[in-house]
Amino acid sequence: MKSRTRTVLNEYKLYILIILLGAAAGAVLWCFLKAVDVCTELLWDTLPAATGVSYVPLIVCTAGGVITGIIHKKYGDYPEELPVVLGKIRHDKHYDYGPMPVMLVCAFLPLILGASVGPEAGLTGIIAGLCYWVGDNVKYAKEHAEEYSEIGAAITLAGIFHIPLFGIFAVEEKAADDESSQFSMPRVTKLLLYGLSIASSFLVMKGLGYLLGGVGEGFPSFGTAEASAADYVLMLVYIPVGLILFFLFTYVQKLLAFIADKVPAIIKETICGLCIGGIALLVPAVLFSGEKEMGMLEQQFLAYTPLMLIGACLLKLVMTAFCLEFGLKGGHFFPLIYACSCMGFGIAMLFFGDVGTGTAVITGHAVFAAAIINAATIGAQIKKPIAVSMLLLICFPIRFVLWIFVAAALGSKVGAAILRTS
Repeated sequence: MKSRTRTVLNEYKLYILIILLGAAAGAVLWCFLKAVDVCTELLWDTLPAATGVSYVPLIVCTAGGVITGIIHKKYGDYPEELPVVLGKIRHDKHYDYGPMPVMLVCAFLPLILGASVGPEAGLTGIIAGLCYWVGDNVKYAKEHAEEYSEIGAAITLAGIFHIPLFGIFAVEEKAADDESSQFSMPRVTKLLLYGLSIASSFLVMKGLGYLLGGVGEGFPSFGTAEASAADYVLMLVYIPVGLILFFLFTYVQKLLAFIADKVPAIIKETICGLCIGGIALLVPAVLFSGEKEMGMLEQQFLAYTPLMLIGACLLKLVMTAFCLEFGLKGGHFFPLIYACSCMGFGIAMLFFGDVGTGTAVITGHAVFAAAIINAATIGAQIKKPIAVSMLLLICFPIRFVLWIFVAAALGSKVGAAILRTS
């Protein structure tokens, strides 16, 4: 009887701990993103307006690159990319939380300096480290430290993208080339823990947002877009285009990684900061994560030619790969969604731009093209079709979800097959 009572008590402690962990993760996410918003506005709006100097971004970004390089040389190359973080959790059964202050600074600087990256990679490492710290220091948490870190990763992705199911599937769905087992505790128990932790993190983030203001621009919703039979036929074009973008991004990143390996630390990050500052003066639309630019894309895309939009996509992909390999690192989901959307809007204009049926119709074609190209590209990259489908609901209509899943599944299979033979 005492043993059963102790087991029930431990289960209650587990649920209470996971709720508290979710709340703490939500608070960390909100504080981090709020600080990014405030400092970005200060560096990119307030400071140039106060000084009257148009080339302030060039100075600030170069100086930020130097600072990042010094930190990398002295403390290590942070933040680590999302697959690396999840790989360490699953295979090493640990994530080092010792350099937490360094991880915070290195995740923070690229975002406020305008690097073409998102916040998800750095924040996932920070929350994973926090969860392992809990596992190492809280008596009842030690047994399931790995699960807490996976749950922490799901909380982070769910909170950043505002899609709970994406957080869960991004962590738990097996990639096309992944043979590992991912459940060391009962599936139902783990899913319940996901639900409790994500709910508590969302509640804290919403509460802080209500009291102190929201964080992040957020991707726009294209929920009113409609597709036609012609759009479904053109999936035969959109899916290959998405795969081409995936291979372009992959091989450009490999080439830049080869070059970056030849460049010493500090110099590498300084070059990156200098290039970001220069791009800020010439083509600012390809900087930052792409959230704000996505909002402008739907409203203003008809003011650009298809080739301009396609060019913006290619430049965004190159800039993202450049930032990732030259030291101002972060996540790639946000910039990829924006880049692929530019490509989708541009190609849709090539096919439908002269049909003369009004802005609403061409927008529907463009949104569908953007959704399918995104699905094929990101599906080929992360090889998790369900997670990709959940992710893209952040801005694309739920009525497209079946077609998004088909494109993501094809992208996953074809991408994995070609990479194996290349």
